[in-house]
Amino acid sequence: MAKKEFKAESKRLLEMMVNSIYSQKEIFLRELISNASDAIDKMYYKALTDDAVAFHQDDFYIRVQTDEEARTLTIEDTGIGMTEEELEQNLGTIAESGSLAFKKETETEDGRDIIGQFGVGFYSAFMVADRVVVETKSLDSDQAYRWESDGVEGYTITPGNKSETGTTITIYLKQDEEDNEDDFSQFLREQRLKTIIKKYSDFIRYPILLTVTKEEPAGDDSEETTTVQEEETVNSMVPIWRKDKSELTDEDYTNFYHEKHYGFDQPLKHIHINVDGTIRYSSILYIPETTPFDYYSKEFEKGLELYSSGVLIMEKCPDLLPDYFSFVKGMVDSEDLSLNISREILQQDRQLNMIAKNIKSKVKKELQNMLKKDRENYEKFYESFGRQLKFGVYNDFGQHKDDLKDLLLFYSSSEKKLVSLAEYVERMPEEQEYIYYASGESIERIDQLPQAELVKDKGYEMLYFTEEVDEFAIKMMREYEGKEFKSVSSGDLGLESEEEKKENEEAATEYKELFEKMKGQLDGKVKDVRLSSRLKSHPVCLTAEGEVTIEMEKILAQMPENQGVQADKVLEINHQHDVFASLKQAHENNDEATLQLYTNLLYNQARLIEGLSVEDPVAFTNDVCRIMK
Repeated sequence: MAKKEFKAESKRLLEMMVNSIYSQKEIFLRELISNASDAIDKMYYKALTDDAVAFHQDDFYIRVQTDEEARTLTIEDTGIGMTEEELEQNLGTIAESGSLAFKKETETEDGRDIIGQFGVGFYSAFMVADRVVVETKSLDSDQAYRWESDGVEGYTITPGNKSETGTTITIYLKQDEEDNEDDFSQFLREQRLKTIIKKYSDFIRYPILLTVTKEEPAGDDSEETTTVQEEETVNSMVPIWRKDKSELTDEDYTNFYHEKHYGFDQPLKHIHINVDGTIRYSSILYIPETTPFDYYSKEFEKGLELYSSGVLIMEKCPDLLPDYFSFVKGMVDSEDLSLNISREILQQDRQLNMIAKNIKSKVKKELQNMLKKDRENYEKFYESFGRQLKFGVYNDFGQHKDDLKDLLLFYSSSEKKLVSLAEYVERMPEEQEYIYYASGESIERIDQLPQAELVKDKGYEMLYFTEEVDEFAIKMMREYEGKEFKSVSSGDLGLESEEEKKENEEAATEYKELFEKMKGQLDGKVKDVRLSSRLKSHPVCLTAEGEVTIEMEKILAQMPENQGVQADKVLEINHQHDVFASLKQAHENNDEATLQLYTNLLYNQARLIEGLSVEDPVAFTNDVCRIMK
């Protein structure tokens, strides 16, 4: 029979299907198995609706078979088969899908879904094949047919000899080339085929039988061998997410977590979702206990496994999770997704957005439940992923802060443990106006901060910020439940009584000239020198005015693209400390050299307390030596 040309626009279209649409060659096996499953679905539907069609569930299977000598891979199904006209229509016209037409014409009552919505999946076989032969016999025809093609040059259709209803596709694999990285022989290896089938088609609802032909010793002392065939069912068929939750145990969920290689740890929680509404989907999500080694690096890829009717479409679909919940592992399976032509990349559509929104809500609710009812496990989670929640508050100009504010924990000065913002506010005395916090490298360092003395003296609880993102996140939030956040290093703590304010104002006026002289001697290193109302036992400290704090300055200075951002520093002096008497005496005696010496020492002392480097170590050591003399 004469070779026919493809009915698509051009041969270039087929070339594009083979060379551009699919990112991995192994995808061809997923596509052909999905097509085989579609064909069996149609047979199943026919049997349900036509009493003349007798069937048994055991009659439905997909067989994958190799022949190393002939370099062929065969995919056989017991589906409905194709007539000559259907062969012409489905395989002669690229992007013509019989499955899509069937889906539009029928709605199966048992909820079975047809996977193949596009007619290009079959042609993915040409990524690995020199020649493809299709032998098929339709349920509606006594005559079998054979379709054969070597790619863009066209195809032939001739009468065939197949006796049973169904379709057999034989792929004649390309030869391996030494100067080419492509390894086509991998698709003849048993273990490789098992891996691909398990990866993409593990939850196809019909058995996928892998038949391997092997040469084994004949069994006697001779060197002769005998050919044997081994066959096993490779796929699981019924996915865990389609089972009733009441049938499953925690061990079942944990086993699935490990089988899918989501992590080596024990997940803290699992979330099993089944939604049957505007959009239908099932999902199993996990909250891990420990962070992956690359979690806080650029190399980490977030995303959930995405299935369409049990067929893996994407290993990591990032659009299903917001960045701040990127630690979530698991999968989503839906029949209602709008897929692109290769079924590899999901189109950005309403269905996807709805699923993502629902998943975000479910994860947030589960974390809130853990915080309230399973504090021990929540704190384990928070130790691993709390930083990510804080980044979520800070990123995107704070637009997610309301979603995350109730999930945050910080170390408490009074409770000596992690507390939530809600717990802090609930304990606040009626007269307390602000949520006080202090920032530093560690809890121990913060405990020694001079700036915290007044807050401690008042008996108010402080939150300790020890991670670099803490203060940035809180600055983005600004307040919680109407209570503004206030750093113990900020200009005005709002803790002075009217009497104390009056006394401090009088003292500030009295020593104004001294402080202005000290400010001039520091030559722009500080924005101001002023009397401190917060210091009790320490002589000096640095505070900051404006949005950038000293801790934020230190963090920004460590970043690769450091813009030289600095806090507006204020040197605060405790006029009730013994050291102040020496300052006052030097000023009254017009001893400029001594006042300069004391000013420099106090400034560098304040920098060291803050964890800042001394700007001129040589000058500092010389000043110390002058004091010792």
